[in-house]
Amino acid sequence: MWAKLTSDPRTRTYLQQPDFVRMMQDIQKNPNNLDFYMKDQRVMQAFGVLLGMKWDTRTPEEGVKMPGGSPERKRRAESEPVKEEKRAGYKAQPVPQPEPVEVSEEEKELKERKVLALKEKEAGNAAYKKKDFENAVQLYTKAIELDDADISFLTNRAAVFLEMGKYEDCMKDCDKAVQRGRELRSDYKMIARALTRKGTALVKMAKISKDYEPAIETFQKALTEHRNPETLKKLNEAEKAKKELEQQEYFDPQVADEEREKGNQLFKEQKYPEAVSRYTESLRRNPKDPRTYSNRAACYTKLGALPEGLKDAEKCIELDPTFAKGYTRKGAVQFFMKEFEKAMETYQAGLKYDPQNQELLDGVRRCVEQMKKTSRGDLTPEELKERQAKGMQDPEIQNILTDPVMGQVLADFQENPKSAQKHMKNPLVMNKIKKLIRAGILQVK
Repeated sequence: MWAKLTSDPRTRTYLQQPDFVRMMQDIQKNPNNLDFYMKDQRVMQAFGVLLGMKWDTRTPEEGVKMPGGSPERKRRAESEPVKEEKRAGYKAQPVPQPEPVEVSEEEKELKERKVLALKEKEAGNAAYKKKDFENAVQLYTKAIELDDADISFLTNRAAVFLEMGKYEDCMKDCDKAVQRGRELRSDYKMIARALTRKGTALVKMAKISKDYEPAIETFQKALTEHRNPETLKKLNEAEKAKKELEQQEYFDPQVADEEREKGNQLFKEQKYPEAVSRYTESLRRNPKDPRTYSNRAACYTKLGALPEGLKDAEKCIELDPTFAKGYTRKGAVQFFMKEFEKAMETYQAGLKYDPQNQELLDGVRRCVEQMKKTSRGDLTPEELKERQAKGMQDPEIQNILTDPVMGQVLADFQENPKSAQKHMKNPLVMNKIKKLIRAGILQVK
């Protein structure tokens, strides 16, 4: 509204007039007040601009062309001297003046009450900031009694009740604000604010009742009115709290162990999908058991679901970094994904905690064999193509190939053998070259 009034030259100057601004603000807060100001020509002009209609409310004295008056006649009349009327008995008639706009006593009283209500609200705001909540409630209550057409008084009082821990009173005020706001067609942002405040009170109560669903529903309603980032954040927090509560209520380590044992038996019987279901149920009952993640990772590996297996193996290591099985599971997945260098690093990390673990040692041996095979160029064309494609997806390999220094090094290896010998003395360069060889990108013949 203000942007349109500012951009139109017919109403731009009105915005510098405080009484006009106050009238428009009053209409904006309560559209029913429009009837009080319809007699003001500036208001009519403003609504013409807002509605896209070319209303011209100027009087003839302000320069409006009147019927029958041409520009030539007007200029001639202005240039000619005024002639006195010679008719006998002529008496000049006074120019009629516009009648003053009469304001009823009821309208005056309404305006006065609105002014007083705003003063009470400002005093309530000051008391709220000082944490003088009892006084703030009284002041907001007076404002509501003086003017029930401004729902901000209700939402402000609801905020005070929320701080005081009077959640039922807070929600009642929020419900009144929503109902009254819909009756008055108030700004949707104000209605959303009332719903968000009610949702906040419901979250506080949910910590005792253990029921977050009413709060979640209220936040969702608020978002349909206005998608406020703060409301969305509160909704996410409520949903997270509900999920955590459900997990706590479902938590049962004994049942989790029983489900894991059932999964182990199914794994031995090579019924891998059924075993995954049992392990998943076990994790619902106890999501902090690294053994179950390790076992489910083994199932996923057998099923060829390598990304899922890798995720479970990493979770296992996260829960217990000293658990060797987590490293054997992760290394096995990486080996099957033909990421031999990463698998080697995983196996070596596990050996730090269990140096004599045979599975980890065997994993290192298998990785060394594969990397030597690549270095010797013993791969079939299909294997080499697959290895190169895999390597090109590795961000580290991509960084090496886009490094200008390494570009010059590789060029020297092909064109200037003597200069290449100097590069071989640099440990960092050699390490990068070995990575390229192991990835199949660079072949030494």
